[in-house]
Amino acid sequence: MSDAPEGVDAGATLRGILLDVDGTLIDSNDAHASAWADTFREFGLDIAFDRVRPLIGMGGDKLLPKLTGLDHESVEAKRMTARRKEIFNTTYLPTLRAFPCAHELLARFKADDLRLVIATSAEREELNKLLDQAGLEELVDRKTSSSDADRSKPDPDIIQAALDRGSFAAGEVLMLGDTPYDVEAARRANIPTVALRCGGWDDRALGGALAIYDDARDLLARYEASPFGISAARR
Repeated sequence: MSDAPEGVDAGATLRGILLDVDGTLIDSNDAHASAWADTFREFGLDIAFDRVRPLIGMGGDKLLPKLTGLDHESVEAKRMTARRKEIFNTTYLPTLRAFPCAHELLARFKADDLRLVIATSAEREELNKLLDQAGLEELVDRKTSSSDADRSKPDPDIIQAALDRGSFAAGEVLMLGDTPYDVEAARRANIPTVALRCGGWDDRALGGALAIYDDARDLLARYEASPFGISAARR
């Protein structure tokens, strides 16, 4: 388990945190992959869960073309996207829960007077349902979704939208995410990422992160030595 590298300075001016949701706060990455695999099967495509799963964390505008070769604006792609949403909302969403200590971690951030802004490639309607299902809605200050950006992760558009929504400069925030796409999108916006392994990626895949922890529980347990805790202590 990796703590922040020695000498890391998250900055006394840290004002907020950009939060990914799927795989970071909510145990939903497998559910998203399953919904896509179910959709592809209905449309007669042999694209199994194992091919979909490594791409979860990208938006559908990137995942669908990579797996099918379809333009995401094509009629067929839009039909698939709509069907995936139906399957996810009816079959998988009701089963989802926040990761252990996710609520407590967000509350700790709030206690340190850090503003929390969601930065996700999920669609706005789906994001709201996810936060409601996991009971996290009341802890979030602002939200950005795929509706606020032209391009999904790993492009930095959603990160920039979250900065704008929170009225932050890049040097005033850290990203908390779980995928290489989070790390890359934040890097391209000049923001360091603290990564969690609970989304299914190992340390090599998350290698560009400032620090890596198992999950919200692990980060909370070692909060004082984390980039977040270091910053709070220096205020």
